[in-house]
Amino acid sequence: MSKLCSPLFLLVLLSILTYGNGHEFSRKLSKKAMGLKREKLSHLHFYFHDIVSGKNPTAVKIAEAAVTNRSATGFGLTAMIDDPLTVGPEANSKIVGRAQGIYAQASINDIGLLMVLNFVFVEGKYNGSSLSVLGRNSVMSIVREMPIVGGSGLFRFSRGYVQAKTHTFDFKTGDAVVEYNVYVFHY
Repeated sequence: MSKLCSPLFLLVLLSILTYGNGHEFSRKLSKKAMGLKREKLSHLHFYFHDIVSGKNPTAVKIAEAAVTNRSATGFGLTAMIDDPLTVGPEANSKIVGRAQGIYAQASINDIGLLMVLNFVFVEGKYNGSSLSVLGRNSVMSIVREMPIVGGSGLFRFSRGYVQAKTHTFDFKTGDAVVEYNVYVFHY
């Protein structure tokens, strides 16, 4: 047998053709190999404190369009947030996390916010874990629903939705407290 057609050469050639150069773009994994067990459905309940007034606001304007001040809806306004999440609606209630991200007034015709945020938990078994929310918040609706698009820590591979309901809104200051019910599948 020539060196060109030796069994070892054919094995190497077949391996190269099958697996390329050893770098894989994708491969199948088992849940068990990833340490994933049974999927659970959890319900979280907390209050989101959006403070735009005073010396220590937790939501600040970072951008606006030339038309924002002339728009009836504030179209184009964009804010960065680091809002406390608490057990109760009171400002001094126990903090369980922070809502960190951006919201922007994305509708010309009504008050519809684009919400891009992470709920970063700092208390209990979810300490160090986070949930990511990306969706439309129709502020004038009694209950708004937005999707959970992922998470980290104990919320790795998560999916679900949040329901937001305004608890209080101060028309003078613009400060708001929003009740959140979170329904999330996770491992």
